[in-house]
Amino acid sequence: MEHGIFLELIFLLATSVFLVWLFKRIKLPAILAYLVAGVIAGPQVMSVISDPKDLLIVAELGIVFLLFSLGLEFSVPKLVAMRHLVFGVGSAQVILTLIIFMLIFVGLNHSWSSAFIIGSIFALSSTAVVVKSLNETGLTQTKRGQVAISILLFQDIAVVAFLIAIPILGGDGESSLLLAILIALGKGAIVVAILLSVGKWILPKIFNQVAQVRTDELFVLTAILVTVLAGTLTSFFGLSMALGAFLAGMMLSESQYKHQLEADIRPFRDILMGLFFISVGTALNLHAMVSQWAFILSAIAVMLIIKTLIIRHVSVLAGETSADGWSTGLMLFQMGEFGFVLVALAQQFDLLSSELAAALLGVGVISMAVTPSIISNDKKLVLAGGRLFGKKEQQHNESTEAEFETNLKGHVIICGFGRVGQTVSRFLKSEAVPYVVLDVDPVRVAEAQAAGENVQFGHARDKAILNAVKVSDAKLVVITFGDLTKTQTVINNVKQCSSSARIMVRTKSDEHMAFILEEGADQVVPEAIEGSLMLVSQVLFESGVPMSRVLRRIRKERENRYGQMHGFYQGEGTEISSDKRDLLEFIHAIAIPEDAFAVGKTLAELRIVERRIDIIGLRREREEISNPELDTVVKAQDIIVVKGKPRRVERIERFLMTG
Repeated sequence: MEHGIFLELIFLLATSVFLVWLFKRIKLPAILAYLVAGVIAGPQVMSVISDPKDLLIVAELGIVFLLFSLGLEFSVPKLVAMRHLVFGVGSAQVILTLIIFMLIFVGLNHSWSSAFIIGSIFALSSTAVVVKSLNETGLTQTKRGQVAISILLFQDIAVVAFLIAIPILGGDGESSLLLAILIALGKGAIVVAILLSVGKWILPKIFNQVAQVRTDELFVLTAILVTVLAGTLTSFFGLSMALGAFLAGMMLSESQYKHQLEADIRPFRDILMGLFFISVGTALNLHAMVSQWAFILSAIAVMLIIKTLIIRHVSVLAGETSADGWSTGLMLFQMGEFGFVLVALAQQFDLLSSELAAALLGVGVISMAVTPSIISNDKKLVLAGGRLFGKKEQQHNESTEAEFETNLKGHVIICGFGRVGQTVSRFLKSEAVPYVVLDVDPVRVAEAQAAGENVQFGHARDKAILNAVKVSDAKLVVITFGDLTKTQTVINNVKQCSSSARIMVRTKSDEHMAFILEEGADQVVPEAIEGSLMLVSQVLFESGVPMSRVLRRIRKERENRYGQMHGFYQGEGTEISSDKRDLLEFIHAIAIPEDAFAVGKTLAELRIVERRIDIIGLRREREEISNPELDTVVKAQDIIVVKGKPRRVERIERFLMTG
């Protein structure tokens, strides 16, 4: 028995590794590879998986971890700001989709109960597929991504009512449908209130204690425990586990452990999500799909049209742009993972025939399989739809998205509107310097715009966005965020779009300063070093140095690109990671003994500078010489102070000793 389980796991891993590699090589989404792996391992092909239901139980944890990660991207204020999307757009989409599909299937001679179940199934979309695809394509924080997530959150709440309704429709239970739903909603309100109130207070304290132990395993275990425990709590009250995990993540979204939690959860999330899609593939009945291909393709086409139209129009009524409405509708056209649960439950109460259930599973798998490709190409599809159904509306949408400001010239573009970006904008505003800000946080952008700030939503690494804010006419581009890869992309794109705009980059330290300058930045401002300069200026002034001289020293240091501030003495407790070690410069004092190779030779003869080492001082008895001349002869008992990269400093010390 044990060997059988291990063989199943080995087969799944081997098949998944090969298929994911193959599908990535031919530019197909990994989700599709997992689905195919499930089909191969399932009862329809090789029957390697003895019981697909057991696999599904474990795989559902993937959705739980996925929603926990999603919750880390949100906060209570952010969710409150999105309430009209969650409860307005979300509820309208679910209700309208349910009613329309009910009427369609009643018209096709299905019973009202059967039509209700099919409408419920088609009203739901796949949180797992959509959120994973949004993360992979970087669309989570876009406006259309936020609308899609808002609708998915309401669907996770609505599924509770559907799970209650099916047993009652099947004749099981004494309570009325309305009473049962009201009881479930009451329980849900209680558990949500518990998580929102207690969780926000207690979870950060727990992680504070865990972090003080400084044990990585304990931190990871605590993160897993919190995720599963929150999901179990909501499941106990009749809500989905995914909703509880989302709320737990949201409670920790404002803590300092947010990014570490996301990094720790990611490996478990990705593996379990792969298992989830494999389990979906095992449920696919190939024979039923072949025999009912016409119904399956027709249902997918009708679902695509109806759900997209509903979401588009409801989104526009809620104040979103038409383009975002179309994009969101395309993202959410598919059947969701909870649809499989509803199909299985309906079969238990004989509300769906086995043939119809198999066909619905086929609709779900195929619609989920094509979703990643649709999400990654949603802009192209919206443009194509605009050309097909009328250019006028689409051109209007594109202009509202792209043309932020038309009269900008000689302005400053601020990339990122966090603390630094906001500070820069305030000083520019006080001096009447024209500027425009780009940021990808929709809530922050909305609040700033309401306050009258010239802030626009858009990725600074997108050339179309840079052109929209007239980067070719800009005087300066200020990059305020700390991500090195994104900074590199922005610099390259600015250089391609403008030959005159200067680029200033803010960094936290001077680790990557040389690299950023090589990439094309005109100036790099390290926060740590600038803070030190401000401290130095105050210390010198308080020590009696005239302010004019202090300012000259500070200005000279900046002109020399902080030459005297890059190196530092390494202490016993200094811990430098291997990836950062070669980015930093150390200052090191080398004592010259009597038998050293360097004794009697000039600094020029030793060619220290040629070895990319700076000589910043020489101490001889009680005399200290700053920046000694190259014709200085080295004597025994001299102390040479050098600055450079760690490995070069080690090599020069060996050379001075032994030659």
